[in-house]
Amino acid sequence: MTIARLPAAKWSFSAMAAGVLLAGCSASVGVGNSEPKLSADELATTVSEKLALTTGQPKPDIACPEDLVGKVGTTTRCTLTADDGSTLGVSVNVTSVDGEQINFDIKADETASPAPN
Repeated sequence: MTIARLPAAKWSFSAMAAGVLLAGCSASVGVGNSEPKLSADELATTVSEKLALTTGQPKPDIACPEDLVGKVGTTTRCTLTADDGSTLGVSVNVTSVDGEQINFDIKADETASPAPN
């Protein structure tokens, strides 16, 4: 999956930004089918938007490897990639499902991985 990078986005893992990310956040998404599932692309977009709102920074580059199934307790891992190429894992955990509405928590890891050499 390819997520377009926004040229104005300047994500770095400063202590302040990381502190805000560590607080985690929640999101809720309605899906329009009988089996609640959010595609990997939609999940990445939602996580990016929620982190931008929480941190007050531009939307980060997020990639999620799989769809999110709307079943309480389901988890997946996404990756935030900063402008310098370093990465930060982001956990997504389904907290509740109400019909087609999937509610989930988002929490970033405490430590970023350095950019590849």
